[in-house]
Amino acid sequence: MNLKEENELAEWFQIIRRRRYLFGGVAIAVTLTMAAWTLTRTPIYRGEFRVLVEPVALDDPSRELLQGEMPISPAFDYSTQIEVLRSPALLKPIAEKLEREDPGLSYGMLLQDLQITRLRDTKVLSVSFLNSDPERIQVVLDALSQEFLDYSFEQRQSSLRQGIQFVDGQLPELRDRVDSLQSRLERFRQEYSLIDPEKRGDELSDFISEVEKQRQQTQTALTEARSLYNSLQNQLGFNDQQALAASSLSESPRYQALLTQLRELEAKIATESARFQPDSPNVMVLEDERASLLPLLDQEADRVIQTFSDSSGATGNLTPTSLELTRQLIKTANEVRQLEARSDALTQVDTGLKQEFAIVPALARQYTELQRELAVATDSLNRFLTTRETLQIDAAQKSVPWELIAAPSVAGQPVSPNVPRSLMMGAIAGFILGGIAALVADKLDRVVHSTDDIKALTRLPILGSVPLARAEEELEVVTVPQAASESVPTQAQGDSNHYPRDYYIASPFAEAFRSLYANLRFLGSDSPIRSVVISSPSPTEGKSTVATHLAKAAAAMGQRVLLVDADLRCPQVHERLNLANLRGLSDVLSNNAELGSLIRGVEGEPYLHVLTAGSNPPDPTKLLSSRRMRALMERLQGIYSLVIYDMPPILGFADTPLLAAHADGMMLVTAIGKTRRTDLAQTIETLNLSPVNLLGIIANGVQPPPANHYNTYNYHYYRRKSSAGKGSSSFGDAKAERLGRLGQPRTSTFRFSGLKDLWQNPKEALSQARLPQQAQTFSPQLLVLSGVGLLISVLWMTQIILQWRKEPQPSTPETTPTAPSPVPSKKPDNLLDPFLSPKQN
Repeated sequence: MNLKEENELAEWFQIIRRRRYLFGGVAIAVTLTMAAWTLTRTPIYRGEFRVLVEPVALDDPSRELLQGEMPISPAFDYSTQIEVLRSPALLKPIAEKLEREDPGLSYGMLLQDLQITRLRDTKVLSVSFLNSDPERIQVVLDALSQEFLDYSFEQRQSSLRQGIQFVDGQLPELRDRVDSLQSRLERFRQEYSLIDPEKRGDELSDFISEVEKQRQQTQTALTEARSLYNSLQNQLGFNDQQALAASSLSESPRYQALLTQLRELEAKIATESARFQPDSPNVMVLEDERASLLPLLDQEADRVIQTFSDSSGATGNLTPTSLELTRQLIKTANEVRQLEARSDALTQVDTGLKQEFAIVPALARQYTELQRELAVATDSLNRFLTTRETLQIDAAQKSVPWELIAAPSVAGQPVSPNVPRSLMMGAIAGFILGGIAALVADKLDRVVHSTDDIKALTRLPILGSVPLARAEEELEVVTVPQAASESVPTQAQGDSNHYPRDYYIASPFAEAFRSLYANLRFLGSDSPIRSVVISSPSPTEGKSTVATHLAKAAAAMGQRVLLVDADLRCPQVHERLNLANLRGLSDVLSNNAELGSLIRGVEGEPYLHVLTAGSNPPDPTKLLSSRRMRALMERLQGIYSLVIYDMPPILGFADTPLLAAHADGMMLVTAIGKTRRTDLAQTIETLNLSPVNLLGIIANGVQPPPANHYNTYNYHYYRRKSSAGKGSSSFGDAKAERLGRLGQPRTSTFRFSGLKDLWQNPKEALSQARLPQQAQTFSPQLLVLSGVGLLISVLWMTQIILQWRKEPQPSTPETTPTAPSPVPSKKPDNLLDPFLSPKQN
């Protein structure tokens, strides 16, 4: 919790404390009103039964059918079902039947007191009925439970009949749909000559892979064969056709015979040419034979190679090696042609397979859609057939679909009024309303309530806080001898009753003025404050009381103090000090009266002198603003250690600012709980416009600290001033003890006769107490505690009222305690001593 939250919480507590009477009164009034209203109400009882409206495990095929096919809500609509159960169509017949047996029960009463709710997220409906007669509740719940079960059975039968009718209407259409899909699937298989497109696609994929593999092998072999062919062709110098023709000629016997004859004939010609001339007959005969043989050779060659298209250059004169190479060339050429043909065939097969495989996905999708539609239609048909059989079986049974899991019963204790809860809620409501009332009253009250309010409004320091005090509790300070002080026991040594009976604990009221004077001296540490003006925003805020006791506190500390009553309109100082006010300040200023003869001493205060106001002048402002007054102030300031001027209120009068401008400083008295915020703000604004040295604020009427705040200082002892002059009373005396505990809250002890018997035997005590019937039905101990709480609240309120009548009022002119003095009472010997020179004094 941060500082801001702590301050807000403390402010709340301060408001409650200031408005404690209003807070307590409202809280107790609300609590008692709630208690009276609770105890006078007629007891209301509650009966209930519970119904399971859905099966715990949903395995009903008819429900699955309804969820999948029928145009009905798939889930149980509890809100609609509850409204149906509360509808007049269902409740009016029940109410009429019950009304014939019980005339006091009507449809309106039944509808008003009947509650039907769903238990959280379960499948259970709770049906309850409220009434002051438990027997009537039982009768109503029995009738409602039976009617609701009958209603569920009728609804079940109606739903089953509707389901059977729906199924019968859907079966023909489902059968037609299944037949149509089966026919389409059959035509599809016949048209594309396949059973399953997916399997056909797998087969085609395998075929294509195998064809691709064979094509690669064929291309490799073809490349090798072509390379060998080119090599053989380069070696032989002719192509495969020519090689085939040459090979044919070489293997033809006729051609080879003619060729042999030609060779022999040429050999003879060569021999004869060597022997004879070319024109010799032998040579000529041989040449004629050769010429006749050549046509035969050509004819035979033409006959052999006429089947070859390209046979130019072919010769039949081949060596065995050439013939072997020719044969290899022809074989290689044949292999090349074979491989090329095989490659072309594989290419055609691959193209066909790929074309067929391309339409397989579309066929597969079409086939899958047909299969899916057929499967859905078949499943729907089977489900409808199964559901129809199930519905027919359920319709033949007489079981009730709803289950009564909790029979109608009436609670033994009434649900209303709940005395403990109502009393607790009443106390809480009273506390809240009391706090609201206190807060509203505090916000509507425009007076300052604490020193924090004064600081926030004025932004000035708080020089002193004067606590509340009683006029009859006047304390006088007594000097304690050393011997006596040594004989006084400390608090730690024994009980407080062992203090000497002639001594009392210090008064917070007296200490407040000592602290105020100490703060005043601290303000003038560099240049001492010799004259100070005390005033207040408005009358009756205790300025005269503060001025009087501040003067006494300063004089008690050995300072020569002069208290000047400068309130020439309504003087109060002479009444505080029991002095005559025949002549005073006004006579000095207007009639040139002798100052020494008008200054008087105070009995028991040798260092305190007073200059009363004197007769009321016609124009006080003129006198206080005159040069003679300023000269008088300078003269008195040179004689006394401290001059205190009691001035009129600031609002409405110009006296105080005119006089305070010539003093060393001014202190503003503000009464807690009395000074209005607007008055204080206006006062500060007025003083800011004048050349006044505003020293700070004196808060008057502050709540005193606890009494034991001073108990820790066991070396301060005070004796009560005897009003009869007979000395101090005994410390153990009741009156002295009351005066010795200043500021402590009074406590009262209350004794309850018979409370022990009431707790031990509550039933008998309650039966004799004539409490309302509904109060006796609750726990006796709770009723006893509630009664004791109410009794304590009443007694506490009584105590508050008694304390309020004795509550101390702020230190105003009407209730002015006498300031304590730290020295023995002694009357001054010469009242004119203060006017002597410092050396003579």
